[in-house]
Amino acid sequence: MLNRAVWAAALLTPGLSPSQDLKPEEIYARLLPSVMTLKVVNTQGDRFTGSGFLALGEGLAVTSWHVVFDAAEVTAHFADGTKVEVLGVVDKDERHDLALIRLKITGRPLAKLAKTPPRVGARAYVIGAPRGFAFSIADGLLSQVQSIDGFPQYQMSCPLSTGNSGGPMVNERGEVVGVASWSKIDAQNVNFAVPAEHLSRLNPRKPVVPCKDLAARAHLPVARSESTLCAKTADETDSDRDLESFRKFLKTSAGQKITVTVQDGKKPQVFNFVVPE
Repeated sequence: MLNRAVWAAALLTPGLSPSQDLKPEEIYARLLPSVMTLKVVNTQGDRFTGSGFLALGEGLAVTSWHVVFDAAEVTAHFADGTKVEVLGVVDKDERHDLALIRLKITGRPLAKLAKTPPRVGARAYVIGAPRGFAFSIADGLLSQVQSIDGFPQYQMSCPLSTGNSGGPMVNERGEVVGVASWSKIDAQNVNFAVPAEHLSRLNPRKPVVPCKDLAARAHLPVARSESTLCAKTADETDSDRDLESFRKFLKTSAGQKITVTVQDGKKPQVFNFVVPE
């Protein structure tokens, strides 16, 4: 009888399930080798930061279309210090704000895609580069599935900021269930991800279109009043260099009227003044 009782208890032990939920630190460790920060330079010379993750094939990565749609140059940075060139875009789905890019890299693990969609109320995690702070993890809940722009999107309470675009939204097993895409302006933690099921629309067998060729015929993604999460800055991790550049600009603009916009995560503040001579 004792042996039977022990066997029955073992069958009911949560740790023995093949689909066991992971601790946040385990999820992070599992996903980290597959997640990247994307440094983008567009055709106007502006610099942006986005996120992405390896999936759908060797050397392929998923990101948001609005991160790379007008890119002239893209580099991918991994947490272990590896920096690789992004050769171009393999495929894109403009309606669902998805892009599949080709990296000059092999031998890295791919993120695992979930086979079933998450339930409302399920815990979720996102990994990305909010405000340029690369490889940050945040947690929250799948708040609701909303129909927006003609298709279902995941509303989540995971905190997101500019730079998170293209990063993975994962479940408690570390499986990708969505792609972080945009955030509602003037709302707290009302953020959205494109369901991972739409990744099946991307064809990994298509030839690569180099970034410079793609930018020449790029079309701006569908505009919305809310905010996409691609950070536009010179270099978020080098504020000293930004400040020095601003000082040099002021020195060469004496006597001129200039406009300065200050963004601190709230409503932008605009200042007009004449630079003293």
